[in-house]
Formats: sequence, C-alpha cells, structure tokens
Amino acid sequence: MPYPQFPKGFLFGTASAAFQIEGSPAADGKGPSIWDTFTSAPGRIKGGDTAVTACDTYLHPEGDVQRMAELGLNAYRFSVAWSRVMPEGRGPVNQKGLDYYRRLVDTLLARGIAPFITLYHWDMPQALEDLCGGFAGRDCASYFADYAGAVVKALGDRAKNWMTLNEPWEHAAFGHLLGSHAPGRHNPWTYFRVAHHELLGHGLALERIHSISPDSRVGLVLSLTPIFPATSRPRDVHAAHVADQFFNDFYLDGIFKGRYPDPLWRQARLAHPRIGPEDMKIISRPMDFLGVNYYSREFARSAWYVPFLGTWVDEVEVHGKEAIVNGRQYTSSGREVYPPAFYDLLMRLKNEYGNPPMYITENGASFTDTVENGKVHDPLRVAFLEGYMGEAAHAARDGANLKGYFIWSLTDNFEWSLGYSARFGLVHVNFSTQERVVKDSGYWVKALVENQRP
Repeated sequence: MPYPQFPKGFLFGTASAAFQIEGSPAADGKGPSIWDTFTSAPGRIKGGDTAVTACDTYLHPEGDVQRMAELGLNAYRFSVAWSRVMPEGRGPVNQKGLDYYRRLVDTLLARGIAPFITLYHWDMPQALEDLCGGFAGRDCASYFADYAGAVVKALGDRAKNWMTLNEPWEHAAFGHLLGSHAPGRHNPWTYFRVAHHELLGHGLALERIHSISPDSRVGLVLSLTPIFPATSRPRDVHAAHVADQFFNDFYLDGIFKGRYPDPLWRQARLAHPRIGPEDMKIISRPMDFLGVNYYSREFARSAWYVPFLGTWVDEVEVHGKEAIVNGRQYTSSGREVYPPAFYDLLMRLKNEYGNPPMYITENGASFTDTVENGKVHDPLRVAFLEGYMGEAAHAARDGANLKGYFIWSLTDNFEWSLGYSARFGLVHVNFSTQERVVKDSGYWVKALVENQRP
C-alpha cells in the first residue's frame, strides 16, 4: 500500500508529556504536582502504578532523542513540568529545572529536531491547587502567564514553537467534574469555571510570550471529538448537538469567535463562571496555529438526568485488550478505530473556523504488542496509522492547512489513570529494565518519512 503523502516541508514527530515520561518527581528542587499527589493515593491508578520512574527521561533523555533521529523524525512535542520550573507555581524560578529543558532543547536542535513545547499538560503545582484550587481560581490564569513568561525568557532564543495548554476539556472534565484525573474533584458547579480560566490563562500567556519573543509561534492544543447521534430520533440528534458544543465548540468558539455557543451556554446558565468585561477579547486573541488531538468519535443520546447538558455519551467496555464490538474495531483502552471522522473534522475546521494553520499534536492507539525474538510486532497499530494518516493527508490535499503530525507517542509511558496497562508507543519499553525496542509501527513511520515525494 502506498504511503500517505503530505505537503512539502511537513513536520513528522511524536508527542509526550512530562509527567508521563520524566520520572524523578523530587529531583533538583522540583515541587510536587497534583498528579504526584493523586497517584500516591491507593486505588486511583490501575494496577497501583506510579510515575516515580516512568521512562526515566529526566535522567536519561539522550537515547530517546537518538531514536527520533534514527526514525527520521524532524519535530518533537514535549511539555515542561510547571513545578519543576516553579516549585510553588509562582515566585522564584528553579534554575536546575530550567537547565534540564535547556539541555533537552539543545540536544534536539543538534539532531535537527524542532522542539514544540507545551507549557501545561495537566500537572498543576500542588502549591497552587492548595492556594486557589488551581484553575478553579481565577488568579491561576495570571500565575500561568507568569510561568509561561519565565520559560520563554529562558528558552525563547532557541525554541520558537509554543503550546499554552494541552486539552483543557480533559483537565476540566476528568479532573474537576468526574474526578477520575488529578486533582480528583467531583463537582459539576466548577467545570465551566475551570474551563473558562484555562482559556483565560491561554490568552494571557499568548500575549506574554509574544511580548517576550515576537518571532515565536504560539498555539493551543484541543482534543476534538466528533459527536454522532446514537439514533435518528430528534431528541438524540439535539443531544448530539449539545454534546458537540460541550466537547468541542465551547473551546473553538471561545478562541476563534470570542463567545460561548448556544444552546449549551443557555442550558448551563446556573453554572456560569464570572466573566470579566475583557475576558473574551483576551481569550480570542489571534494565535499562530491550532493543535488538534484526535483519537475517535463518540455517540450521544438524550439523558434528562444529566445536569445542564441533557445528553449522555455512550461508552463501550473494553477491558485491557482490543476487541471488535458490533463490527467496530476498538483499541485496548476502549476507543473506536474510525479514521473517516478525522477527514470530516479537519474539513470542518477549514470551513467553519477560517482554516487556521494546524498541527496534529496527538494521534495514536493502544494495542497489545507481541514481543518475539527481540522484535515487537503491532500490526493493528500499523493499520491504525495507515488509516488515520491517510485521512489527514486526504484533508491536506483538499485544502486543510495542515503543517505537521505528532504521533502519540514515541515510547510506551505512564498513561494517567491506566498506568502502564495501555501501550501507545512506537518504541516498546520494558519498565523494569528501561530497555527500548522499536516496534514494527516505528519502522513503518520511518519508511513513511523516507517515502515522501520531494
């Protein structure tokens, strides 16, 4: 099968997050994050796993950078741990923490790999959680801008691509509404407050970064999930529309249109946060690109008992191993494999949101690897990438302003509440020995890059 073809100058990379790979949670003056606290409580993480070591990249980053270069990758998306740079979340900077990221950036550049740096990937400093409830407190947006400024002052002479937040929906929903992620809150009254303050923090940080480093490019990473009605009944069609606004349009409309969408916003009026007179102007400041994280679609149905929304997203139970359910392929973490919605999503962004420059900042799948004679076979992941990258290339040919693709992820890592049970990597990791083995999917990506037309 021919490899998907992307535009000239396209960037191919992988993505990661500090908490999931770095380990060394207290090294060199790092302060605790909400994920350090969350994972220390029994019963929170599958298998009782912790990220104390993870992929050990704080102590040994060079080997993975070398593997990126060997696979032909020319970009790498990683995050800075806020509490490694500012242990209290504000105030004095921890120079040793900054030095680590400076060395990492220099190592990447020496290999011809462009750094794309995420400033917040869910690991709120515990000190700020204690002080103001993290992003549940409005002051956190300003603290975030201060932190962003400190990092860009240190690295902005060599790193030019910045992402303010990763997936604000997930942090607000899983962390503050459902309680399945750190900080483990379960309060429907604070969801929209957290979401609004995250976007406000994005806008303030974007302005701060541009003021410090005018030639830097700044974007926001959103997880975008196409929502389909579970049935053709009018109430389910309406429920899917509201769910689409909850998952997607709240963030897209906020940053591109300077307003939150109806009917969602009307239905949630009792849970509205305080919105200052300049907030939406700050949130909708022009940014340089949009980061798109896409994994799968979801189905919604009417549910009168769900507060504010009146909709429920169906879930399929897949217990740790990929399965075919009702003719649909699912990954081991329960996500449906459905590439066609990827094309539709990118064309929707082109047609409804002004076709901004876009990077696929996460896309990947967890499947069971077969380790055999020193090799790792993962045919379902290869098929997944063929399908999803093919749809993205199709959208680029049809005019979507797509600039790069970051696969989740380079290595197997600590997958939040799933611990080490879900493997997404192009490189297999033995977490007992830290031995790495490139999977068949990694070699497929290498061949994809090598077979791009000039």
